[in-house]
Amino acid sequence: MSGYSLQELANHIGAAIRGNADVSVEGIAPLEKAGPHQLSFISNGKFRPLLSASQAGILVVSEADVEFCAPHSNLLIVKDPYVAYALLAQYMDNTPKAAEAIAASAVISEQAKLGANVCIGANAVIEAGAEIGDNVVIGAGCFIGKNAKIGAATQLWANVSVYHEVQIGEGCLIQSGAVIGSDGFGYANDRGRWIKIPQTGTVIIGNNVEIGACTCIDRGALDATVIEDNVIIDNLCQIAHNVHIGTGTAVAGGVIMAGSLNVGRYCLIGGASVLNGHMEICDKVTITGMGMVMRPITEPGIYSSGIPLQPNKEWRKTAALTMDIDKMNKRLKALEKKLA
Repeated sequence: MSGYSLQELANHIGAAIRGNADVSVEGIAPLEKAGPHQLSFISNGKFRPLLSASQAGILVVSEADVEFCAPHSNLLIVKDPYVAYALLAQYMDNTPKAAEAIAASAVISEQAKLGANVCIGANAVIEAGAEIGDNVVIGAGCFIGKNAKIGAATQLWANVSVYHEVQIGEGCLIQSGAVIGSDGFGYANDRGRWIKIPQTGTVIIGNNVEIGACTCIDRGALDATVIEDNVIIDNLCQIAHNVHIGTGTAVAGGVIMAGSLNVGRYCLIGGASVLNGHMEICDKVTITGMGMVMRPITEPGIYSSGIPLQPNKEWRKTAALTMDIDKMNKRLKALEKKLA
């Protein structure tokens, strides 16, 4: 039976081992469901009671978890089991590539430049002046516009649109339906008539960036929209024109960023948050889900807004009180004035 031995996996992530170094697994499964030919892990102490009964062929644990495992368990002992799981999942990953070779139906301009080992799926279109790096994979139905540049080892899943002049770095992963470089929302109003402002900037995406399905990143009005290295953006996000996102920031699903927003490095933006434009968020800020960011944030920390879900009856009372806050405030000030 082919697979990955305990010793092989330990060598890959630099783990200590306990048990049979030759035991082999073929995949990864949840702790309570894993069988003898699967690997599992624990990253939260509340699941320790499951360790002794686990049937997993290999368990990834920290030193503190070892005493909770059955004596016969085969262990990979690491400092951070969740990071180890991520590295092992990459190593054992069998996800197919978005394309193999170059499909006959792909439409590739003679003025485009393709690197070595490029794969292009069916019905993809690559326009004049585009530069595609080595080992790039472009899925079926993708569009790569004029003079766009895609760095080595980047992969685009099906139906990604990359507009003209856009630059994408190396080692990026872009999921299906993403649109990079669409027009920013720029218009002038002439007595009720909207006049479109051509968006002549571009989008510059760094290395090792991941962009989720159906996310849209608009091109700048005059300058560039910039996504720095190692940024991860989830599905269904809207990144408006001239936004700048710093290195290592993570953006969860459904986030909306308005134009000319500057987000710092290593920020965490919770799902469905809305961030106003023309302001700055400093480094190492966490915004919890459904945050509404109206003003700049100048100090690192955790920020929240919105009303958590309540039973309807409680929410109706809270809403009624909220609507009366202004009246109550005026009454309080009047009473304070009398007492004074």
